[in-house]
Amino acid sequence: MSFRVALLIVVIAALAGAWWLLQSLGMPADFSPDTLSGWLGSQGAIGPLLLMLLMIIAVVVGPIPTLPVSATAGLAFGILWGTAIAATGALLGAMVAFWIARCLGREAICKRFPDNPVLARNGSQRFLTMTVLLTRLIPVFSFALISYAAGVTAIKAWRFAIATFVGMLPMTVVFAGLGNTFALNPALTVVAGLAILAVMIWLPWSLSRHPGSRLARWLQLNQ
Repeated sequence: MSFRVALLIVVIAALAGAWWLLQSLGMPADFSPDTLSGWLGSQGAIGPLLLMLLMIIAVVVGPIPTLPVSATAGLAFGILWGTAIAATGALLGAMVAFWIARCLGREAICKRFPDNPVLARNGSQRFLTMTVLLTRLIPVFSFALISYAAGVTAIKAWRFAIATFVGMLPMTVVFAGLGNTFALNPALTVVAGLAILAVMIWLPWSLSRHPGSRLARWLQLNQ
């Protein structure tokens, strides 16, 4: 327990220190891409590092939206560098959230739900990887929530990292390329998110009824 408390204190202190640094450097309260890109441009060579730091905080803390930060990256540094910077920051933030959940909550969750196939130590890595990948493709799902939830499952860290990076890359490129001129259609976003959620609910139920199906064998659900 002392290790977990110490880890939590270190993480909170690091996040608080990073936020204080951004504030001390004059980060604007307005998180619009135009305003943020102007501030980052005035920071010189450390601008990309500050944007990655902001993205890490946005992912770990949660309430700060990540998509405007991606748009800011494109406006401030161009589509290629902007995408690289935003994606790197988002991946680092996702891994921090993943390991926080794994270190603080994994054992407790496994004890509470010992027979859950998603949480079991021998759970299907392919199924978990595909689930993370699909939820990353649609920005209606909370980036932070998915990262924390994945941390208490059996998914391997490297699989989570790859699924996160590949899944978030398309929308990161779009937002970095189009900046604040691009806006998701809210109705289409919700519909797409609900569709993926429905598939995620239906698929385990269907596979449990047909454990010998080709898809179940490919997903390695019985391993």
